[in-house]
Amino acid sequence: MMKSIEESVQSQYGQGYLAGMDAIREQEYPLLNGTTYLDHAGTTLYAKSFIESFSDDMISSLFGNPHSMSVSSQLSTERTDDVRLRVLQFFNASPDEFDVVFVANATAAIKLIGESFRDDPRGFWYGYHVDSHTSVIGVRELADMGCQCFDDTDVDAWISELGTAQSKIPKLFAFPAQSNMNGRRLPLQWCGQIRSAANEGRNVFTLLDAASFLSTAPLDLGEAATAPDFTALSFYKIFGFPDLGGLIVRKRTASVLEQRKFFGGGTVDMVIASGAQWHAKKETSIHERLEDGTLPFHSIIALDAALTTHKRLYGSMSNISSHTGFLAQQVYDRLSGLRHFNGMKVCEIYQSDYGNPALQGPIIAFNMRNSHGEWIPKSEVEKLATVHNIQLRSGSVCNPGRTAMSLGWAGEELRRHYATGLRCGDDHDVLDGRPTGILRVSLGAMTNLKDIDSLTDFVEEFYVEKVPPLVPLSPPTDANNIVAPQFYVESLTIFPIKGCAPFKIPGGKRWEVKREGLAWDREWYLVHQVTGFPLKQKEYPQMASIYPSVDMERGILRITCNPKATNGPFSLEIPLIWDARSTSVMSSPVRSSCRKGVPSAYEHSSCLRAYASPVVSTFFTELLGVACTLARFSSHDAAFDIKPPNLASIWKNRFRRFATLNSFSRADRIPRQNCQKYVLVSNEMSVLIVSRASVNRLNEIIKANTKPSSGVSKAIGADLFKSNIVVAERACQPARVEHPYAEDHWSSIRIGQDQLLFDTVDPCQRCQMLCVDQPTGVRRNEIFAALPKMRKVEGRVQFGRYAVISTKEGENIGKGPGSRTIMVGDVVLPTEQNQ
Repeated sequence: MMKSIEESVQSQYGQGYLAGMDAIREQEYPLLNGTTYLDHAGTTLYAKSFIESFSDDMISSLFGNPHSMSVSSQLSTERTDDVRLRVLQFFNASPDEFDVVFVANATAAIKLIGESFRDDPRGFWYGYHVDSHTSVIGVRELADMGCQCFDDTDVDAWISELGTAQSKIPKLFAFPAQSNMNGRRLPLQWCGQIRSAANEGRNVFTLLDAASFLSTAPLDLGEAATAPDFTALSFYKIFGFPDLGGLIVRKRTASVLEQRKFFGGGTVDMVIASGAQWHAKKETSIHERLEDGTLPFHSIIALDAALTTHKRLYGSMSNISSHTGFLAQQVYDRLSGLRHFNGMKVCEIYQSDYGNPALQGPIIAFNMRNSHGEWIPKSEVEKLATVHNIQLRSGSVCNPGRTAMSLGWAGEELRRHYATGLRCGDDHDVLDGRPTGILRVSLGAMTNLKDIDSLTDFVEEFYVEKVPPLVPLSPPTDANNIVAPQFYVESLTIFPIKGCAPFKIPGGKRWEVKREGLAWDREWYLVHQVTGFPLKQKEYPQMASIYPSVDMERGILRITCNPKATNGPFSLEIPLIWDARSTSVMSSPVRSSCRKGVPSAYEHSSCLRAYASPVVSTFFTELLGVACTLARFSSHDAAFDIKPPNLASIWKNRFRRFATLNSFSRADRIPRQNCQKYVLVSNEMSVLIVSRASVNRLNEIIKANTKPSSGVSKAIGADLFKSNIVVAERACQPARVEHPYAEDHWSSIRIGQDQLLFDTVDPCQRCQMLCVDQPTGVRRNEIFAALPKMRKVEGRVQFGRYAVISTKEGENIGKGPGSRTIMVGDVVLPTEQNQ
C-alpha cells in the first residue's frame, strides 16, 4: 500500500508537499524514528540542529540577569532586544507600530490582557467566539459589565451595530485565528472591520488567539490599521522549543493596559515601600511596563537559534502551510472514504473546508463508528494507537464550545453529566448515545506521508469491518456423550503493593478470603509524597522490579529488589499487624485514579495512612527516583473502623460516579441493586479471574498471525494479565477440547471446600500496559495487536472477568469460628447466566 500511495502523490509534490521532508526527518528529528507523531496542535517538535546551536550558544557565552549592569547582564539585554526585533520581523510587524511582551505562554498573554481590562475603573464588557480555547473563555470571569458568546452570525450582527453604540465602557472581543479543535480558520478581517465600525477611539478592542494558527501558517501584521490590538501566541507551537509565549501589542491601543494595578520588578522607575503607596511605572516602552520580574532570558535567547534554524529548514511559514495543507487533504480523503462491509462510514469528521487553506488548517477532528453505527470509545482508540506508536489527542481538547456543538451537547446536559461523574480527561467516552469528546489528528512542518500512511493503515486494520462479525460457535459435542468441563484453580496470585510485582500463593497453602477479596491483595501502594497521588507502573516502570511477599509465619511483608537498582538496602520488612505509631494519616485522601475517572474506596474514607519512617520512604525513593513512600489502607485492623455498610455504599457510589446507568448497554452485568459488595483497592473491582483456555486461544492466534522472521517465540503466560485466580479445565474430554471465554457466560462461581460464592460482574478492560513483560520490562506489541481483533466489545478491549464476594457471603465472612479459604487445586463450579 505504501508504494502505490507514494507513487500517486509524486506528481503533486509541487502543490505543497516538501520533497526534501524525508531527509529533514532523518537528520533533524531522529526521535521520530518508529513513532508517528500527530499532536502538533499540542506542541510541534524541535530540530536537532536548533538544540545543538542553542547549546553551543549557552556554553560559549556568559549571560547575566538583564536587570544588572555587568558585562554579562548587558549581553543578555542586547540579545533580548535583538530577538524582540526578529520576532516582529517574523510577523512582518513594524517596531514603530507594535511591541512584543514576553510571557510564559499564550494563556499568560490572554490573562495579562484580561487583568489589565479588569483593573479599569470603568470595568469592561467581553465577547468571545464559541470556537475559543478554554483560556480565552476564562476571561469572561473578569468582565464585570457583561459578556457574550458569539458564533459567526452573531459577530457580523454585533459589528454592524458598533457604529451606533454610545457606551464609553471598554469592550474587548476575542477569537481564535484557528480552532484548536477542528482546524477551522476564522476571518482575520474581523479585526479591521471592528475597528472601522467602531470608529477608532470608541473603546472597542480585539484580542486574537493565534497559538494554534501560527504552528503552520504565516501571520502578516504589515497593515497595522487592520491588525488585532493584541495577539497572543506560544513559540513552542511554532518551533517546539523554548517553552515561551508572547503578546504582540498594537502601540496605538496600548494605553488601555495602563490601568493595570500590579507591578513587578523591572517595570517601575521608583517605588516607595512605606508611608504613601506610590510608584512610578517605566515609560520607555510597553514591554518594560508589562514584563514583571526577571525575564526568562535564556529562553528568549533560544528563540534566536529557533528562528534561524526554522528559516534554514523550511524557508517560510507559507511553505509549511502548503505542505501541511496538502497532507491534511490526504488524511481527510482517506479517512472520509473508509467504509465497513455494509457501506456504513467508519469516520465521522467534524469538518470545515479541507482544501482551502484560508478556511481550514491541518487539524482533523473525528470519531469512529462500528458497522452497527455504534460509537467507538475515543480513549480505547488512543490506547491502541499508543501501542502502535501513534501519538494523537482525544477528549474535548480544551475547546469546550466547538466540541459541544459538534457533538450535539447542550450546556445543561453537560452539567447534569458532571454531577454524575463526567470529568475532563476521563474515560466516559459515550453517554446518552453520543460521544463526549473527539479524536484529534494535527499535522506539523515535519509530518510526512509515512505518518499519514501509518494512521490510515491503523484505522483500516483495527476499525474497518470488512466482513460481518462471526457468531461464536460452541465446540461440537456428541449428544449421546456430553461431558461438562470441570474447572479448578490453577493458580492464586495477590498484588500486595499495587503496581509492583505479584506474589504467587504457594500450592498446598490455603489462603484466606476477606470481604474485599483475597487477603493482603492490593493493601499497600506507593504514593507521591508531594501530590498524594498513587504511583503507576505506566509512569514508573521500575515498580515491576519491586517484589513483595507475605510471610504469614513471621507476620511480615517482605519487600525485595534487584541489588543493582539501589545504593542502599535491597530488602525491607513491614509488619502485617498494624502499628498506628509507625504511620501518620495523610492530609488528604488518595485520589487513586481521579485523572482518568476511576475512583476508589480511598476517596470515601479518611483511613489512608502513610508510613512515617524515613527508612521506608528512603528505600522506595532511591529505588524509583521520585519522592514517595508506602501507604496502607486496610480493613484488617479495628483502628480503621470500616464497617461493611460503608464499603457497600462505596461500591454503589462508584457506579454513580462512573456514569449514568443508561450509558452501560451490556446485558451481562448483574443488577446494580445487587452490587453491594466489599471492595478494597484495584483498578476496577475485587478479584480478577482469567481462564487458562482463553490464554491458550490467544497464544494460538498470535502464533498464527506472527511471521517466523519476527523473532517472537515465547508464549504468553497467564501471569501477564495480572489476575488473582487462573481457572483451568481438567483433561476429562476425550479430545481435550477446551472452552475459551467460557467465563464470559458465568454469572457466579463457587470455589473450594467452603463453597465460597463469587458473583462475576464486569469484563476487564485492558490497556497498553498488557504489552509489558513484567520480569524484563520488554514491550510485546503482538499481544495488543491480536487482542483488539478477537476481544473487542463496544470498542473496548476485554480479557478476563471481575468478580466480587456475593452480598450474602460477605455478611457471613468473619462470623463464627475459623476463616474462609481457597487454595490451588480447589474445584470451581460456575453458574451460567440465566440458569
